[in-house]
Amino acid sequence: MTTTGRYPAYGHTYNRIGSNDGGSGPVEYPAEKRSVGAKNPAGFTAYPQASKSGSRNSLTDIPYGHKRWTTNIDGPVVLFVTLLCAFTRLYQIGKRSRVTWDESHFGKFGAYYINRTFYSDVHPPLAKMLIGLSEWMAGHNGTFRFKEEYPEYVNYVFMRCFTAFFGIALAPLAYIACLQLGMRRQACALASLFVVLDNALCVMSRFILLDEPLLCFTALSLCAVAGFQNSRHQPFSTRWWRWLILTGVALGCVVSSKWVGLFAIALVGLYTVEDLLRMYAARMPVHRLGRHFSARATCLIAIPLVIYALCFRIHFAVLNRSGPGDSSMPPTFQARLRGSRLRHQPFDVMFGSALNIRSMNPGSGLLHSHAHNYPDGSQQQQITCYGHKDKNNDWVIIKPAGQEYNYTNEPLAPIRSGDTVRLLHRGTNTILHSHSKFNAPVTTSDLEVTGYGKRKWMDKNNNWRIEIVREDSAKKDNQLHAITTQFRLRHLATGCLLSSAAVKLPAWGFRQTEVTCARGASDTATPVLWVVERHINSRVPSIDMRPMIKSSFVRDFVRLNIEMARSNNALVPDKDKYNHLESDPWTWPFLIYPMRMLGSWKKNDIKYYEIGNPLLWWSATFVCFLYPLQLIYYYVQNQRRIPNTWAPGEEHYFWNAGKLLWFGWALHYLPFFLMGRVTYIHHYLPALYFSLLLLAFEVDYCSRRLFGAHIQRLVFLFWISAVAAVFYWFSPFTFGYVGEATDLKHRQWLSTWNIYKDHNTF
Repeated sequence: MTTTGRYPAYGHTYNRIGSNDGGSGPVEYPAEKRSVGAKNPAGFTAYPQASKSGSRNSLTDIPYGHKRWTTNIDGPVVLFVTLLCAFTRLYQIGKRSRVTWDESHFGKFGAYYINRTFYSDVHPPLAKMLIGLSEWMAGHNGTFRFKEEYPEYVNYVFMRCFTAFFGIALAPLAYIACLQLGMRRQACALASLFVVLDNALCVMSRFILLDEPLLCFTALSLCAVAGFQNSRHQPFSTRWWRWLILTGVALGCVVSSKWVGLFAIALVGLYTVEDLLRMYAARMPVHRLGRHFSARATCLIAIPLVIYALCFRIHFAVLNRSGPGDSSMPPTFQARLRGSRLRHQPFDVMFGSALNIRSMNPGSGLLHSHAHNYPDGSQQQQITCYGHKDKNNDWVIIKPAGQEYNYTNEPLAPIRSGDTVRLLHRGTNTILHSHSKFNAPVTTSDLEVTGYGKRKWMDKNNNWRIEIVREDSAKKDNQLHAITTQFRLRHLATGCLLSSAAVKLPAWGFRQTEVTCARGASDTATPVLWVVERHINSRVPSIDMRPMIKSSFVRDFVRLNIEMARSNNALVPDKDKYNHLESDPWTWPFLIYPMRMLGSWKKNDIKYYEIGNPLLWWSATFVCFLYPLQLIYYYVQNQRRIPNTWAPGEEHYFWNAGKLLWFGWALHYLPFFLMGRVTYIHHYLPALYFSLLLLAFEVDYCSRRLFGAHIQRLVFLFWISAVAAVFYWFSPFTFGYVGEATDLKHRQWLSTWNIYKDHNTF
């Protein structure tokens, strides 16, 4: 016999030809309808079973059907929760007129955009550009450095309100996301109220920080992918494309705000893989599957990449003046900045020139020395790489000992590939030196590099050979040039290459980068390549370096991202030193260590305490552990063929709605256990957002399975009342408390909370 059917999730049809006894056979396309019985990995039916009546819209009349926005119903509710959220975020937002917590960093970064001075930071630029936009809109002239008291000419209240609007958006986005996931409207309202009434989300919205744009774009990503899931039964329709494109835009924005946004990309990526595998398992035609794959690749990979790159393009275009972040970028980038000291300098390097020499290895820095010796080995003067501009980065390139040359009066002698040179450290008058007797202090496979000897000493261990590797300018004359020539320094006595592999020295080396002489290193390896960043020679005329430099956005984009990653990895906690701001990831879901948001905790200080609503945090943590146990239970029940009490569409709803929320929590939380960098409780807030929505989902799901309609309403009223009461109880630290902290000691529910006494200080 021949059966016909439709993929309800994707809107595609097929014919299946089988035997009269119901056996399966080959697939024939196209046709009209099909009943579906495919199973997902957890043992649930992949798509809702068709009703006995055969009506395609039967699910829209039951609690677990696809939900659509209804303006006269959903509009007033969303308006109410938005206004309530606005009140909690904006109430007394200007109460503290001093720079608070990380406003000192991110407010300063915003001012850099106004001044157009280049800076370096560990985060992508989008959220910081938005802060800069708020400062420009507030009339800030860029002169305030965000320290201590806000001056009268800085409208800090407007800046805080601008950031708070991203926090306000969390409430309506939570409602819409839950609606798209198929949750009942009372559950959607409950989820949005959970977001409104969490003290930690509220207090973080009230200052000039990156967290609220990050949370807003994270919430938008969830909302968009939920809307896309809800429209999957209408593939390639206008509505389907709208949600898919919005998902890509949201992912681009969230990863352009902080790299934590990669967790949102991972969530959508896992959902997409599952979605495509379902289609493949259902034997969708290859050409249709290819269309689905191409659409998702374009919107979920290409669009986020374009947005991410575009943010950096704008970042580079706006910050066109020399600033504090110059040293993190290669000389070719620095020389294009207005006001940079690299922009005008002599091009051809001569014997007797003073140089700053930069390693081409990201994270290494400029060749450096100082009047401190190695504690072991030869105990001669240390040679390092240092990432900042400093007088101890100055070297003079001179001829080998015994070759008489008057650097002031004799004709200029250019340096060519193959020339033997010595490097004299200007600050200490020692020579760059290496020897075969001692290995490097950290990278023991390499030889030690030191500062040793005087200018007139006949020491063969002070001689190095210039080996030009690459010339980026149009002037291919085999000479050493500033900025455009990459070269190696080969030690003549041992044959090893001067190298900087971005390995940090211990405290005795001031945590600067180790410089070694590498034996057996590849001649083109980045650590052994060097470039003259700055060239000083009064006998050689300076030129505008810009025409000599090849501009490359891709190269600068990649270099800055490498520097961001390196700086991020360098933010490691000092386990021997207590910091009241830091906390370990395992403590976050249990709210063990809330955080004081200012260093001074005296009577007259306006105190802000980043503490979540304990009822919400602990309940949300419970359901995050409960949901996978429920999946296991239902899977075992299914495998043992135990009859269940699923309502039509219920198991489909339980998997499809719950998976996005639970995996959203897990992907935004569990990776922090693998990170070596310093962590704070506000890193948990994106995961918290998913867990609050999962809590509303579980309250609705469990109450619906256990109670009648009247009791269900009482359950919802209980949750709203209890959460509101706890929010009010802890609100003094959310809106700013003036007075003795001991007056609120009865609000200390756990002994680890440092509301009035820091138990970890001595």
